Amino acid sequence: MEIVKMTYQLVKKLPNSELFGLSLQMRKSVISMPSNIAEGCSRSSNKELLHYLEISMGSSFELETQYIASVFAGYLEEQEIQPVLEKLHIFQKKTNTYMQTLKRAVGCWLLAMPS
Repeated sequence: MEIVKMTYQLVKKLPNSELFGLSLQMRKSVISMPSNIAEGCSRSSNKELLHYLEISMGSSFELETQYIASVFAGYLEEQEIQPVLEKLHIFQKKTNTYMQTLKRAVGCWLLAMPS
């Protein structure tokens, strides 16, 4: 949620011409991250949770790309986006670690199933 807050603050700095372009895409990507985690947690299996975590991770990489694009376009400065990119990288690492744990658990569960 901290990444959401930071992103909503930073997209305010984008020009009005990007209101329905880059700004909208960044807001969609960032809100997709916690939303998919929440939806995955409401599911009844680790396999389903894993699916939603994968979507959340995809959104985090989209957001990272959009931040880099905003610098290339001259809308934001590198030093402005650095703190949020650091938080994104932490999110990606932690989520990836959790996903690997779930994959092992799902794999073990599948191996234990009778044929």
